[in-house]
Amino acid sequence: MNLHHLRIFLVVAETGSISAGAERLHISQPAVTREIRELEESLGQRLFDRQPRGVRLTESGQRLLHYAQRIFNLEQAAERDLSDFAQLEQGELRLGASATLGAYLLPPLIGRFRQRHPQVFVSLAMDNTTGVTRQLDDGLISLGLVEGPFARDAYAHRLLAQDPLLPVVAAHHPLAAAKRLPASSLQDYPLYLREPGSGTRNSIEQAYRSHGLEPRAHMAIGSTEALKRLLLDGQGIAWLSGHALERELSSGELRQLAVFDLRIERDFHVLWRQGVSLSPAPSAFLALNGISP
Repeated sequence: MNLHHLRIFLVVAETGSISAGAERLHISQPAVTREIRELEESLGQRLFDRQPRGVRLTESGQRLLHYAQRIFNLEQAAERDLSDFAQLEQGELRLGASATLGAYLLPPLIGRFRQRHPQVFVSLAMDNTTGVTRQLDDGLISLGLVEGPFARDAYAHRLLAQDPLLPVVAAHHPLAAAKRLPASSLQDYPLYLREPGSGTRNSIEQAYRSHGLEPRAHMAIGSTEALKRLLLDGQGIAWLSGHALERELSSGELRQLAVFDLRIERDFHVLWRQGVSLSPAPSAFLALNGISP
């Protein structure tokens, strides 16, 4: 069924005459008559009875009118919905983030976005870098925020921030009071790391090896908070994000070691699938943080 014909049919049915329908549509009466005739021929049924004054719907026409109204009401609803979506009056922002970003860096960014766009639903799934990229591949999230290495050719990506990793121990640790430490001195103490696949762990392992050291993990922990608790009770050393250490360093529960010859810094990136057009909500989130897609 030709929707152009159907639209003309609806206008004529609503106005009650060919002439009034032509006036509303801004086309000639012969053109309206022709379009109605073509629709009737395509359906094999008469839709209007011609009257001395105007037209009257046949029973077939009355049945078609019901569907025509539903079709064009749905068209208007679609236009309103897409307009609201584009104006961020509705929609969803689906984020995936690795642990440090999700727990410490993202909450204020999400809060600022929600202040600007309170009608947009925001969801955050936390996983390690490997898990976040897998969620992107599966289309479960719109943006991934990661702290570890990723296949740069597989994703569109932008730098979000840089983050130093600090070597920390409990206040009672034998090295806690040292004024100047070579990185090699850390090898004598247990090294606590995040789980395999963690961006933090990858950054530490790469930095150690580039410095000629072997990162021998004595414990692998899937949570930064759990790792901090374990540090307080033992002799271990961990390299953790400064974002995750503000409270413990301020209180003195944990101490930053004065390592002078090894600095570990990793980049925080925001990723999305290559070749995929971002919808308004993730685009607005990027723009709010000074990032252009």
